[in-house]
Amino acid sequence: MSDLNRGIMKFEGADSPKIVTISTVIVLGSIALLILWALQSAYALN
Repeated sequence: MSDLNRGIMKFEGADSPKIVTISTVIVLGSIALLILWALQSAYALN
């Protein structure tokens, strides 16, 4: 059992590269969208 299968991620395959990649894309994408939205709201770029 991998160390990454402990804690909240207590299911098999929680540390598979596919799941980690999808999660990373979702998290980084949402952070980027929030930053763009904040800049657009604060500085009226468009």
